[in-house]
Amino acid sequence: MDPDQFTNDLYIQISDLADIQDPESIQLIMKKVCAWQLMNPVAMNDGNGMAWARSAFYTGVMATYNTSQDRKYLDAAVKWASAKKWKLDERYNHPDDHACGQTYLEIYLIYPETIKIEDTKSTFDRLILENTQGEELYWWADALFMSPTVLARLYAATENEKYLAAMNSWWWDSYDLLYDPSEDLFFQSHWFFNRKTPNGYKTFWARANGWVMAGTVRILDYLPVSNPYYEQFIDLHQAMSEKIASLQKNDGLWRPSLLDSLEAPYPETSSSGFFTYAMAWGINHGYLERNTYLPVVKKAWKGLVNAIHPDGRLGWVQPGGSQPDEVNYDDYQEFGTGAFLLAASEIYKLRLNE
Repeated sequence: MDPDQFTNDLYIQISDLADIQDPESIQLIMKKVCAWQLMNPVAMNDGNGMAWARSAFYTGVMATYNTSQDRKYLDAAVKWASAKKWKLDERYNHPDDHACGQTYLEIYLIYPETIKIEDTKSTFDRLILENTQGEELYWWADALFMSPTVLARLYAATENEKYLAAMNSWWWDSYDLLYDPSEDLFFQSHWFFNRKTPNGYKTFWARANGWVMAGTVRILDYLPVSNPYYEQFIDLHQAMSEKIASLQKNDGLWRPSLLDSLEAPYPETSSSGFFTYAMAWGINHGYLERNTYLPVVKKAWKGLVNAIHPDGRLGWVQPGGSQPDEVNYDDYQEFGTGAFLLAASEIYKLRLNE
């Protein structure tokens, strides 16, 4: 990465913009946070099963480009994808290794070239031919951001209905496995079905539910309204939004353990970024009542901006894991930055729509 390409975007003072929610300031904040992360990649995300973390970040890089139309952010995404030879990561049947396909396909939809989708297409063709089952493939909630969002984009690129059929089958199998209709929340995996927090509450990890909410709206971006599952996705989005909004804390952010804030009493920005993104999307698309959810989103945005370090690093990101845990102001990760950038992209539209 050429540092000179992004340095100018780092000069902005975040503190000057924390309370200024206008389109220009949102765009400036996005570019500063995105530029810092591009210039400070997390080494562990180069491999060792952590490639999904960088893939989640690049969904935010594309959101930064789409919002700002600043070509250098698209170029950064193309450079990353080209270095990976437009291939999914090593495990063909592991959703984490599918996540990079979201960015490949979004680039393809701008500049169609067969090489950009060949590996993604052949991977999912193989999974479909193998009659893969949803409960086997998407057995933990995080997977619902990583993989079905790729299938939705693959449908947009090919117009082949088999990708939507597979996506819907696998997604709703996972829903049947992990969703608790009494709480309108997802368990991270079957390991948490009977697990209680130290204070006796069900264990619902915030980031797992953030992955699901973000995954839901990223599917809806490409799912035809005529699809028989469209309304089910909307119903899920509305139910989870109502529940999540009720759990927001006074600082605008959410805690790692959704029903037991004392289990891990720290603000957490990756889950908060995903929640903010999904609810702002719902307002922008007319599926969430503006007067009810706009105050929630505004409060969350202020909390997220206040978590940005002066240099552009987003803090309070719980490290990679699978359950509620400790988090500190200095903790950061690429997926947390991706969540913030996705949130900012919808906040930007929200402000323009007022």
